[in-house]
Amino acid sequence: MQLFRAAGLVSLLAGVTGAIQVDFTNDDSIKDAASTVAFGLLKYYTGNNTGDVPGNLPDPYFWWEAGAMFGTMIDYWFYTGDETYNAVTMQAMQHQAGEDNDYMPQNQTRTLGNDDQGFWAMAAMSAAENNFPNPPADQPQWLALVQAVFNEYVGRWDTETCGGGLRWQVFTFNNGFNYKNSISNGCFFNIAARLARYTGNQTYADWAEKVWDWMEDVKLIDADFNIYDGTSVDNCGEINKAQWTYNAGIFLQGTAMMYNFTQGNTTWEQRLDGMVKRTIEYFFDDGIVVERPCESFNFCDFDQQSFKGYLMRWMASASQMAPFTFDTLMPLVKSCATAAAQQCSGSPPANQFRGQPGTACGFKWTEKDKFDGLAGVGEQMSALSAIQYTLVKKEPGAAKVPITADTGGTSVGNVNAGRPVDEYMPATPEITMGEKVAAGFLTTAIAFSVIGGSFFVMKA
Repeated sequence: MQLFRAAGLVSLLAGVTGAIQVDFTNDDSIKDAASTVAFGLLKYYTGNNTGDVPGNLPDPYFWWEAGAMFGTMIDYWFYTGDETYNAVTMQAMQHQAGEDNDYMPQNQTRTLGNDDQGFWAMAAMSAAENNFPNPPADQPQWLALVQAVFNEYVGRWDTETCGGGLRWQVFTFNNGFNYKNSISNGCFFNIAARLARYTGNQTYADWAEKVWDWMEDVKLIDADFNIYDGTSVDNCGEINKAQWTYNAGIFLQGTAMMYNFTQGNTTWEQRLDGMVKRTIEYFFDDGIVVERPCESFNFCDFDQQSFKGYLMRWMASASQMAPFTFDTLMPLVKSCATAAAQQCSGSPPANQFRGQPGTACGFKWTEKDKFDGLAGVGEQMSALSAIQYTLVKKEPGAAKVPITADTGGTSVGNVNAGRPVDEYMPATPEITMGEKVAAGFLTTAIAFSVIGGSFFVMKA
């Protein structure tokens, strides 16, 4: 891959002049823009085609990103009220739940990471919190699916190396089993915190606290609230200090959930305040989010091109769970949405984009209406996220806030869902280097720190 000189950063102008016109003071205009972007996003999806597998995205996209996409579509329905994609979302979420209702389908076993499973579980958690239509009674239910993943995470908590934590990969024969990363543990923390809030069960909150404490102990979260990528189990003190937006975001939302669950506990408030400040300091230029390790070098892969959208999702959620952050976080979501909408001005060839011409969304939001030529699931999903989350409100009565079991939630749970590790550990040959790895393959990067920035060499 060639390395290009980063474009100069520019300040964001008011209004949008690209192909997607949106007035961010008007909810109907925002919903129209979101609808246009969502249409382009779902045109990448082939799982509802005859002979294809429901829930899967085509190459080069990995399984986890499909789970992230359907989580985005659940929120799309929640905030816009548009039911167009509910049926395909339901089909995908149910099919990929797998044979044992735990988001471990057999066809993903050979490349399954804890983070991959986690992104599907977080989508199911959003379905429960948003009161997305429940599946038929004889099908796996949203809350029970999340509880299954939580219980399996508990069973995988590894105290034999680094004093605890989840490994990146589930199975010993997978590349990355010797790595403990922030996104896998972030999934555990996020799910635990949200289950605590939704169910009121203190056990979930205790595990969220345990994950946070471990992250601090191993220095993956430092005193300044930087969240680093991960560490090898062979040398737990050697930290990969790459910082990605989705690691910051997943802990940001989970921390806000814990603040909400504990009714404003000062420890969680201080943690959240520190995370908000550091996230803004590190990842934002003139109000626009930038993927630091790779964006300015044109070095972001398909996975990394989707990360910004998750930060938008989790910032918006945090602003609802901890209202004291709203006036800090939501203006940034709006400035990013404005820039993202401007970037949705591309017309790539039909084999790259099948949405409405002139509405393909690029990756570099700092480029405004100068389409950067990068079109794909990650770019389209991130733009949709930024745009749709500007519908989040602060005013009592106007805000649509994720619910709990005590405030209208109807999803049925099962506290005993999931399976012990020895029941699903297959006797499978060692994975070959030519096979795909999943969501966090970027975490095998070798980081070379340099003054003013970092370069990363990606390995399969």
